[in-house]
Amino acid sequence: MKRKNHSSLILLMMAAVFLLMVVLYSTIFSPTTTAALKSDAGQMGKPLYKLDIAWPKYTEYFTGQVFGVAVDHIEGLVYVAQRGENVPKVLVFSTDGDFLQAWNTSTLEEPHGIFLANATANPTVWITDVGKGAYGHTIKQYSPSGKLLQVLGTPGKPGSNLNPLQFDQPAEIFVHSSGEIYIVDGDGGMNNRLIKLSKDLQVLWMHGEKGQGLAQFNIPHSVAVDYYQRVWVADRGNKRIQVFNSVTGDWLGSWGSCFDDDAPYSVRLTADQKYFVVAQLNTNQVSLLEAPPVGGIGQCRVTSVIQLAEDIKPHLVDVDLKTGALYVAEIGGQQAQKFIPLTRGSSFL
Repeated sequence: MKRKNHSSLILLMMAAVFLLMVVLYSTIFSPTTTAALKSDAGQMGKPLYKLDIAWPKYTEYFTGQVFGVAVDHIEGLVYVAQRGENVPKVLVFSTDGDFLQAWNTSTLEEPHGIFLANATANPTVWITDVGKGAYGHTIKQYSPSGKLLQVLGTPGKPGSNLNPLQFDQPAEIFVHSSGEIYIVDGDGGMNNRLIKLSKDLQVLWMHGEKGQGLAQFNIPHSVAVDYYQRVWVADRGNKRIQVFNSVTGDWLGSWGSCFDDDAPYSVRLTADQKYFVVAQLNTNQVSLLEAPPVGGIGQCRVTSVIQLAEDIKPHLVDVDLKTGALYVAEIGGQQAQKFIPLTRGSSFL
Protein backbone atom coordinates (compact mmCIF):
# COMPACT_ATOMS: atom_id res chain seq x y z
CA MET A 1 0.00 0.00 0.00
CA LYS A 2 2.82 2.40 0.90
CA ARG A 3 4.57 1.61 -2.38
CA LYS A 4 1.34 2.29 -4.33
CA ASN A 5 0.77 5.63 -2.55
CA HIS A 6 4.39 6.61 -3.24
CA SER A 7 3.99 5.86 -6.95
CA SER A 8 0.79 7.91 -7.12
CA LEU A 9 2.51 10.85 -5.46
CA ILE A 10 5.34 10.71 -7.99
CA LEU A 11 2.87 10.67 -10.89
CA LEU A 12 0.98 13.65 -9.46
CA MET A 13 4.24 15.61 -9.06
CA MET A 14 5.28 14.79 -12.62
CA ALA A 15 1.89 15.90 -13.94
CA ALA A 16 2.13 19.17 -12.00
CA VAL A 17 5.62 19.86 -13.36
CA PHE A 18 4.46 19.14 -16.92
CA LEU A 19 1.47 21.47 -16.55
CA LEU A 20 3.71 24.22 -15.19
CA MET A 21 6.08 23.84 -18.14
CA VAL A 22 3.17 24.11 -20.62
CA VAL A 23 1.92 27.29 -18.95
CA LEU A 24 5.39 28.86 -18.90
CA TYR A 25 6.06 27.94 -22.53
CA SER A 26 2.77 29.39 -23.78
CA THR A 27 3.36 32.58 -21.79
CA ILE A 28 6.91 33.16 -22.98
CA PHE A 29 6.53 32.20 -26.63
CA SER A 30 3.00 33.23 -27.47
CA PRO A 31 2.79 35.75 -30.35
CA THR A 32 0.91 38.24 -28.22
CA THR A 33 3.58 38.36 -25.54
CA THR A 34 6.43 38.51 -28.05
CA ALA A 35 4.75 41.39 -29.84
CA ALA A 36 4.22 43.16 -26.54
CA LEU A 37 7.90 42.81 -25.71
CA LYS A 38 8.76 44.49 -29.00
CA SER A 39 6.29 47.36 -29.09
CA ASP A 40 3.36 46.82 -26.72
CA ALA A 41 1.06 47.12 -29.75
CA GLY A 42 -2.58 46.71 -28.79
CA GLN A 43 -5.88 46.99 -30.67
CA MET A 44 -8.97 49.08 -30.05
CA GLY A 45 -12.13 48.86 -32.10
CA LYS A 46 -12.29 46.50 -35.07
CA PRO A 47 -8.95 44.63 -35.45
CA LEU A 48 -7.60 45.24 -38.95
CA TYR A 49 -3.85 44.67 -38.58
CA LYS A 50 -1.42 42.66 -36.51
CA LEU A 51 2.24 43.32 -35.80
CA ASP A 52 4.75 41.36 -37.87
CA ILE A 53 7.26 40.53 -35.16
CA ALA A 54 9.70 39.05 -37.70
CA TRP A 55 10.20 42.33 -39.61
CA PRO A 56 12.92 43.34 -39.95
CA LYS A 57 15.01 40.30 -39.14
CA TYR A 58 17.66 42.40 -37.39
CA THR A 59 16.80 45.73 -35.77
CA GLU A 60 20.38 46.83 -35.05
CA TYR A 61 20.56 48.47 -38.48
CA PHE A 62 18.36 51.26 -37.13
CA THR A 63 20.90 53.71 -35.71
CA GLY A 64 18.99 57.01 -35.73
CA GLN A 65 15.55 58.52 -35.35
CA VAL A 66 13.23 57.12 -38.02
CA PHE A 67 11.07 59.79 -39.66
CA GLY A 68 9.70 58.27 -42.86
CA VAL A 69 9.17 55.04 -44.77
CA ALA A 70 8.34 54.24 -48.42
CA VAL A 71 7.42 50.93 -50.08
CA ASP A 72 8.21 49.69 -53.58
CA HIS A 73 5.50 47.04 -53.95
CA ILE A 74 6.81 45.88 -57.33
CA GLU A 75 10.39 45.14 -56.26
CA GLY A 76 9.47 44.27 -52.67
CA LEU A 77 11.64 47.00 -51.11
CA VAL A 78 11.18 49.23 -48.08
CA TYR A 79 13.09 52.53 -47.83
CA VAL A 80 13.55 53.97 -44.34
CA ALA A 81 14.63 57.58 -43.73
CA GLN A 82 16.43 58.29 -40.46
CA ARG A 83 18.31 61.17 -38.81
CA GLY A 84 21.29 61.36 -36.51
CA GLU A 85 25.00 62.08 -36.28
CA ASN A 86 27.15 59.88 -38.51
CA VAL A 87 24.30 57.55 -39.49
CA PRO A 88 23.20 56.54 -43.00
CA LYS A 89 20.16 58.62 -43.85
CA VAL A 90 18.43 55.89 -45.87
CA LEU A 91 18.25 52.16 -45.12
CA VAL A 92 16.84 49.65 -47.60
CA PHE A 93 15.12 46.42 -46.50
CA SER A 94 13.21 43.75 -48.34
CA THR A 95 9.54 43.32 -47.50
CA ASP A 96 10.60 39.95 -46.03
CA GLY A 97 12.82 41.74 -43.51
CA ASP A 98 16.32 41.32 -44.94
CA PHE A 99 18.66 44.31 -44.74
CA LEU A 100 19.93 45.11 -48.26
CA GLN A 101 21.90 48.34 -48.20
CA ALA A 102 22.48 51.76 -46.68
CA TRP A 103 22.84 54.83 -48.86
CA ASN A 104 26.25 56.46 -48.66
CA THR A 105 25.15 60.00 -49.50
CA SER A 106 26.28 63.33 -48.08
CA THR A 107 23.53 65.30 -49.82
CA LEU A 108 20.87 64.59 -47.16
CA GLU A 109 20.80 66.56 -43.92
CA GLU A 110 17.52 65.98 -42.09
CA PRO A 111 15.15 63.76 -44.11
CA HIS A 112 11.50 64.12 -43.19
CA GLY A 113 9.14 62.60 -45.77
CA ILE A 114 10.05 59.86 -48.27
CA PHE A 115 8.02 58.62 -51.26
CA LEU A 116 8.53 55.89 -53.88
CA ALA A 117 7.32 57.13 -57.27
CA ASN A 118 6.59 55.37 -60.57
CA ALA A 119 7.03 51.86 -59.19
CA THR A 120 5.77 50.09 -62.31
CA ALA A 121 8.20 51.64 -64.82
CA ASN A 122 11.19 53.66 -63.61
CA PRO A 123 11.08 53.89 -59.80
CA THR A 124 12.68 56.83 -58.02
CA VAL A 125 12.77 57.90 -54.38
CA TRP A 126 11.78 61.43 -53.38
CA ILE A 127 12.89 62.80 -50.00
CA THR A 128 12.05 66.11 -48.32
CA ASP A 129 15.00 67.66 -46.47
CA VAL A 130 14.26 70.11 -43.64
CA GLY A 131 17.91 70.64 -42.75
CA LYS A 132 19.22 74.18 -42.32
CA GLY A 133 22.68 73.62 -43.77
CA ALA A 134 24.05 73.82 -47.29
CA TYR A 135 21.80 71.02 -48.64
CA GLY A 136 18.62 71.70 -46.70
CA HIS A 137 15.31 73.43 -47.55
CA THR A 138 14.95 71.15 -50.57
CA ILE A 139 13.24 68.11 -52.05
CA LYS A 140 15.52 65.57 -53.70
CA GLN A 141 14.94 62.77 -56.19
CA TYR A 142 17.20 59.69 -56.04
CA SER A 143 17.65 56.46 -57.92
CA PRO A 144 16.87 53.25 -55.98
CA SER A 145 20.60 52.89 -55.26
CA GLY A 146 20.92 56.41 -53.83
CA LYS A 147 22.24 58.41 -56.81
CA LEU A 148 21.06 62.03 -56.70
CA LEU A 149 19.00 62.79 -59.82
CA GLN A 150 17.30 66.12 -59.17
CA VAL A 151 16.88 68.86 -56.56
CA LEU A 152 13.78 71.03 -56.12
CA GLY A 153 14.27 74.29 -54.27
CA THR A 154 17.39 76.30 -53.52
CA PRO A 155 19.86 74.30 -51.39
CA GLY A 156 20.75 76.10 -48.18
CA LYS A 157 18.34 79.00 -48.77
CA PRO A 158 14.82 78.99 -47.32
CA GLY A 159 12.17 80.90 -49.22
CA SER A 160 8.60 81.19 -50.47
CA ASN A 161 9.11 81.93 -54.16
CA LEU A 162 7.35 79.88 -56.80
CA ASN A 163 9.62 80.96 -59.67
CA PRO A 164 12.25 79.86 -58.97
CA LEU A 165 10.70 77.30 -56.64
CA GLN A 166 11.78 77.59 -52.99
CA PHE A 167 10.91 75.78 -49.77
CA ASP A 168 11.57 76.30 -46.10
CA GLN A 169 10.79 73.03 -44.30
CA PRO A 170 9.02 70.75 -46.80
CA ALA A 171 7.25 68.03 -44.83
CA GLU A 172 6.13 65.51 -47.44
CA ILE A 173 5.71 64.85 -51.16
CA PHE A 174 3.19 62.68 -53.01
CA VAL A 175 3.82 61.83 -56.68
CA HIS A 176 0.69 60.72 -58.50
CA SER A 177 0.77 57.99 -61.15
CA SER A 178 0.14 60.77 -63.70
CA GLY A 179 3.45 62.35 -62.75
CA GLU A 180 1.78 65.32 -61.04
CA ILE A 181 3.36 66.25 -57.72
CA TYR A 182 1.77 67.39 -54.44
CA ILE A 183 3.94 69.02 -51.77
CA VAL A 184 3.18 70.20 -48.24
CA ASP A 185 5.76 72.81 -47.25
CA GLY A 186 5.06 73.39 -43.60
CA ASP A 187 7.01 71.46 -40.97
CA GLY A 188 7.33 74.75 -39.07
CA GLY A 189 9.18 77.70 -40.56
CA MET A 190 7.84 80.47 -42.77
CA ASN A 191 5.58 78.47 -45.09
CA ASN A 192 2.22 76.76 -44.65
CA ARG A 193 1.55 75.65 -48.21
CA LEU A 194 -0.01 72.94 -50.33
CA ILE A 195 1.46 73.08 -53.85
CA LYS A 196 0.52 71.09 -56.94
CA LEU A 197 3.14 70.81 -59.70
CA SER A 198 2.73 69.45 -63.19
CA LYS A 199 4.91 66.63 -64.47
CA ASP A 200 7.32 69.23 -65.86
CA LEU A 201 7.41 71.04 -62.48
CA GLN A 202 5.14 73.98 -63.29
CA VAL A 203 2.92 75.29 -60.48
CA LEU A 204 -0.71 74.37 -61.26
CA TRP A 205 -2.33 75.66 -58.08
CA MET A 206 -1.48 76.43 -54.47
CA HIS A 207 -3.00 77.18 -51.08
CA GLY A 208 -0.53 79.02 -48.91
CA GLU A 209 -2.16 81.10 -46.22
CA LYS A 210 -1.56 80.44 -42.52
CA GLY A 211 -4.66 80.33 -40.36
CA GLN A 212 -7.59 78.29 -39.13
CA GLY A 213 -10.05 79.05 -41.93
CA LEU A 214 -11.02 77.04 -44.97
CA ALA A 215 -7.98 76.17 -47.13
CA GLN A 216 -5.67 77.77 -44.54
CA PHE A 217 -2.99 75.72 -42.79
CA ASN A 218 -0.95 75.53 -39.64
CA ILE A 219 1.84 72.98 -40.23
CA PRO A 220 0.55 70.95 -43.19
CA HIS A 221 2.42 67.74 -42.53
CA SER A 222 1.30 64.95 -44.89
CA VAL A 223 -0.54 64.62 -48.21
CA ALA A 224 -2.19 61.83 -50.22
CA VAL A 225 -4.44 61.57 -53.28
CA ASP A 226 -7.26 59.05 -53.63
CA TYR A 227 -8.91 57.43 -56.67
CA TYR A 228 -11.65 60.09 -56.76
CA GLN A 229 -9.46 63.12 -57.52
CA ARG A 230 -9.37 64.25 -53.90
CA VAL A 231 -6.30 65.55 -52.08
CA TRP A 232 -6.14 64.83 -48.34
CA VAL A 233 -3.85 66.96 -46.16
CA ALA A 234 -2.96 66.37 -42.52
CA ASP A 235 -3.22 69.93 -41.15
CA ARG A 236 -1.31 69.15 -37.98
CA GLY A 237 -1.38 72.49 -36.17
CA ASN A 238 -5.13 72.82 -36.68
CA LYS A 239 -5.78 69.20 -35.64
CA ARG A 240 -7.73 68.33 -38.76
CA ILE A 241 -7.57 66.83 -42.25
CA GLN A 242 -8.54 69.10 -45.15
CA VAL A 243 -9.74 67.86 -48.53
CA PHE A 244 -9.35 69.46 -51.97
CA ASN A 245 -10.24 68.73 -55.58
CA SER A 246 -7.01 67.55 -57.19
CA VAL A 247 -7.83 69.13 -60.57
CA THR A 248 -9.08 72.56 -59.55
CA GLY A 249 -7.70 72.90 -56.04
CA ASP A 250 -11.17 73.74 -54.69
CA TRP A 251 -11.77 73.11 -51.00
CA LEU A 252 -14.14 70.17 -50.44
CA GLY A 253 -14.32 69.75 -46.68
CA SER A 254 -12.46 68.88 -43.51
CA TRP A 255 -12.38 66.37 -40.68
CA GLY A 256 -11.65 67.47 -37.14
CA SER A 257 -13.88 65.48 -34.78
CA CYS A 258 -11.48 62.49 -34.71
CA PHE A 259 -8.55 64.56 -33.48
CA ASP A 260 -9.58 66.08 -30.16
CA ASP A 261 -6.82 64.23 -28.30
CA ASP A 262 -4.00 64.55 -30.83
CA ALA A 263 -3.30 65.94 -34.27
CA PRO A 264 -2.96 63.87 -37.45
CA TYR A 265 0.69 63.52 -38.47
CA SER A 266 0.23 61.31 -41.52
CA VAL A 267 -2.44 60.48 -44.06
CA ARG A 268 -2.26 57.42 -46.34
CA LEU A 269 -4.91 55.21 -47.92
CA THR A 270 -4.98 51.47 -47.44
CA ALA A 271 -4.40 49.45 -50.58
CA ASP A 272 -8.12 48.78 -51.03
CA GLN A 273 -8.92 52.51 -50.51
CA LYS A 274 -11.33 51.65 -47.68
CA TYR A 275 -9.46 53.35 -44.85
CA PHE A 276 -7.13 56.21 -44.13
CA VAL A 277 -4.08 55.44 -42.01
CA VAL A 278 -3.35 58.30 -39.62
CA ALA A 279 -0.42 58.38 -37.18
CA GLN A 280 -0.87 60.41 -34.00
CA LEU A 281 2.53 61.00 -32.46
CA ASN A 282 1.70 62.29 -28.99
CA THR A 283 -0.88 59.61 -28.15
CA ASN A 284 1.27 56.88 -29.77
CA GLN A 285 -1.59 55.68 -31.96
CA VAL A 286 -2.14 54.63 -35.55
CA SER A 287 -5.80 55.11 -36.43
CA LEU A 288 -7.82 53.61 -39.31
CA LEU A 289 -10.52 56.00 -40.51
CA GLU A 290 -13.33 55.10 -42.90
CA ALA A 291 -12.68 56.54 -46.37
CA PRO A 292 -15.82 58.10 -47.87
CA PRO A 293 -16.93 57.05 -51.36
CA VAL A 294 -17.14 59.52 -54.20
CA GLY A 295 -19.42 62.41 -53.29
CA GLY A 296 -19.60 64.26 -49.99
CA ILE A 297 -16.76 64.09 -47.47
CA GLY A 298 -19.11 63.31 -44.59
CA GLN A 299 -18.03 62.89 -40.99
CA CYS A 300 -14.77 61.46 -39.68
CA ARG A 301 -15.22 57.94 -38.24
CA VAL A 302 -12.54 55.83 -36.54
CA THR A 303 -12.85 52.09 -37.23
CA SER A 304 -9.72 50.73 -35.56
CA VAL A 305 -6.77 51.95 -33.49
CA ILE A 306 -3.34 50.38 -33.06
CA GLN A 307 -2.12 51.51 -29.65
CA LEU A 308 1.67 51.57 -29.38
CA ALA A 309 3.76 51.81 -26.25
CA GLU A 310 4.51 55.11 -24.57
CA ASP A 311 7.11 57.31 -26.31
CA ILE A 312 7.12 55.24 -29.54
CA LYS A 313 6.01 58.41 -31.39
CA PRO A 314 4.71 57.18 -34.78
CA HIS A 315 5.43 59.85 -37.40
CA LEU A 316 4.78 58.99 -41.06
CA VAL A 317 3.46 55.78 -42.64
CA ASP A 318 3.27 53.98 -45.97
CA VAL A 319 1.30 51.04 -47.38
CA ASP A 320 2.36 48.12 -49.56
CA LEU A 321 -0.08 48.28 -52.49
CA LYS A 322 0.41 44.57 -53.25
CA THR A 323 0.03 42.91 -49.86
CA GLY A 324 -1.72 45.70 -47.95
CA ALA A 325 0.99 45.67 -45.25
CA LEU A 326 1.38 48.87 -43.24
CA TYR A 327 4.80 50.31 -42.34
CA VAL A 328 5.16 52.87 -39.55
CA ALA A 329 8.16 55.17 -38.99
CA GLU A 330 8.69 55.70 -35.26
CA ILE A 331 10.82 58.58 -34.00
CA GLY A 332 10.80 57.63 -30.32
CA GLY A 333 11.14 53.91 -30.96
CA GLN A 334 13.98 54.60 -33.43
CA GLN A 335 12.64 51.93 -35.75
CA ALA A 336 10.14 51.14 -38.47
CA GLN A 337 7.56 48.44 -37.88
CA LYS A 338 5.41 46.34 -40.18
CA PHE A 339 1.75 45.51 -39.59
CA ILE A 340 -0.02 42.81 -41.61
CA PRO A 341 -3.71 43.03 -42.61
CA LEU A 342 -5.77 40.34 -40.92
CA THR A 343 -7.29 39.27 -44.25
CA ARG A 344 -4.45 36.87 -44.92
CA GLY A 345 -3.39 36.02 -48.40
CA SER A 346 -5.30 38.89 -49.98
CA SER A 347 -3.89 40.78 -52.92
CA PHE A 348 -4.96 44.39 -53.32
CA LEU A 349 -3.96 44.94 -56.92
